[in-house]
Amino acid sequence: MTELRIRAAAPGDLDAVLAFWRTAAEGTSISDDREGVDLLVARDPGALLLAERGAEPVGTVIAGFDGWRCHLYRLAVHPDHRRQGVASALLAAAEERFARLGGRRADAMVLQRNGTAHRAWDAAGYAPQEHWRRWVKPLPDGGP
Repeated sequence: MTELRIRAAAPGDLDAVLAFWRTAAEGTSISDDREGVDLLVARDPGALLLAERGAEPVGTVIAGFDGWRCHLYRLAVHPDHRRQGVASALLAAAEERFARLGGRRADAMVLQRNGTAHRAWDAAGYAPQEHWRRWVKPLPDGGP
């Protein structure tokens, strides 16, 4: 098997990342479009981590740091590459990034219905905080 390589996604990778998410990610987000990932990579070029075997994308995670908190989103591994250490390698790279940036604690967005993801996050040392609830509000179009 080809060695796993993890790197920050570049603008030229973004169409492939969006296609990858349609195959590998659970659920969708309002930001799962070219404009959304363009903004992410432009604002924080190191946040979108891409795992590859050869030239093939096999996993992603968004490791965003806002200067206060470390947030993990879009941990996704291609179904043919699960249970091979891809998620663990991505999370290790994300945690290393957070440590370099001065982060103290990471949180993850995980769908309640995704039991497979719950087991993966638990194995990586993460635990749910049942006393918190996510509150959301879609913002009007217009952007910056």
